[in-house]
Amino acid sequence: MSWFSKNYEKVALAGAIVMALGLAVLGWTKSDGVNEDFAYVPKGAGNNDTAVSGADLIPKALQSMKLDRTLNRAKVGDRPVDLFTGIPLFVPSSNPDKSLDPLTGADIHPPIPNTWWLENRLDPGFADSPKRDPDEDGFTNMEEFLAKTDPTNSKSFPALIAKLMYVRDESLAWVLRPGYGDGGKFPFSYEDNKRQQNKNPPGEMIAPNDVFFTNGPMAKRFKLLGSEVRKEMSPKTHVEMERTIVRIEDQRPNKKGVVYELPSPILEIRKNDFLNYDRTAVFSLEAIGLNGNEFKVEENTKFAVPPNAPTKDFLLKKVDPESVTVEYTDAQGDLKSLKINKGSLSRKND
Repeated sequence: MSWFSKNYEKVALAGAIVMALGLAVLGWTKSDGVNEDFAYVPKGAGNNDTAVSGADLIPKALQSMKLDRTLNRAKVGDRPVDLFTGIPLFVPSSNPDKSLDPLTGADIHPPIPNTWWLENRLDPGFADSPKRDPDEDGFTNMEEFLAKTDPTNSKSFPALIAKLMYVRDESLAWVLRPGYGDGGKFPFSYEDNKRQQNKNPPGEMIAPNDVFFTNGPMAKRFKLLGSEVRKEMSPKTHVEMERTIVRIEDQRPNKKGVVYELPSPILEIRKNDFLNYDRTAVFSLEAIGLNGNEFKVEENTKFAVPPNAPTKDFLLKKVDPESVTVEYTDAQGDLKSLKINKGSLSRKND
């Protein structure tokens, strides 16, 4: 047997190794040709390759972050418009087939001009838009327009006196009764509808210029000025007769100087004919979050609006069960008189 026959497997193995080495050398020498033909860039070209996937996008991302992306409201000239629908149009109820441009068309809610709604960024598209109160200060859009105040700022509102409500009258009814006099001196008794009573001690007579009562209800409130005898016609008998009239001056601060003329004596059966009243009005301010908070003011007394304001600019001139009259000086220095009916904000300037 020949050597080739005996060593066939070894020869075949050596030939395969040589062929493999040849193919490897051929592939390495042709790699540049592949790059040229197919623009191929082999990955992992060596130990010094530091390429990161997507690294080329980093400069673009950094540049994008520097861009001004503020969303500004679009305008047509100086006129702001909606970014999605353009210039808003309205459909008047009187002519629903025709759209209305609020800037160029007729006023939607006279006397408020359409520009007022646009300038204050308010929606005039509701039937009750003039009655709405977007800043919740107690004043409607119509009231703010008439007063030239800001309807979107709760700290800008018309004069608060317009929202003063007269809730009710809390008056004290009372009667002061002189007794039989002696030498110009008289005893007195007092009672009211709260069942308070007072009178001079037994035997004590009040002289002219004396202030009474010493203590108790209405202490030191009344001053006897004097008395005189007058001839009066009796309404029952139609006969002229003499009657003693006592003059008493009120010392209460809000009634200082008021003089009452009372006959002496006043009998029990006639006491209701000589009733007097200490009138007090109960108010509430229907604005700036004070709705329903009541406060009281005596007749002929100055008060503040709101009640905790530092200055008392208003005078409660008159109170009766159905209305009150308030006096104040306006911004022009003119004295104003305001009538407020019970249970409402209605008012009348005299």
